[in-house]
Amino acid sequence: MTATGLRSGQVADAAGVNLQTLRYYERRGLLSEPDRSPGGHRLYSPETVTVLRVIKAAQRLGFTLEEISDLLEAGRHRHGQNPDAGLQARAKEKLDDVEAKIADLTVIAASLQSALDAGCDDLIDCAHSPTCPLPFADLASDSPSITVLPLAEGLVSNRGCC
Repeated sequence: MTATGLRSGQVADAAGVNLQTLRYYERRGLLSEPDRSPGGHRLYSPETVTVLRVIKAAQRLGFTLEEISDLLEAGRHRHGQNPDAGLQARAKEKLDDVEAKIADLTVIAASLQSALDAGCDDLIDCAHSPTCPLPFADLASDSPSITVLPLAEGLVSNRGCC
């Protein structure tokens, strides 16, 4: 650290990001524009390292950079703000989103496990089988009627459920 601030490389190293990320966040307005040394080098306050760590942690929690920007802005202007703009409200919204995704993924996992248990081996065959546990079997039954030609005599499919 110099007498007036941290250089770009020092900030990036301390926060665990690369220089391109540091500059990108600066361009996006997530970081305040740093002071400059007499030689033109960026000089950041030590607080910048904390802000970068907060940004990366928020990303790991599923927040987008736009959402993080809003949260940082709300944190800068706490007095008289809308209570729905802060971390509590946003975290609740994000938690609801995550729980909905988990529910969707649970259904997907159960469908895939059913397909494995049933021995499904061919998507096209399964799409035409009323016993296939995969959800596209329902979609296939809604398709227009077509004439299905029988397999040539002697050809037998041994591909599991479908």
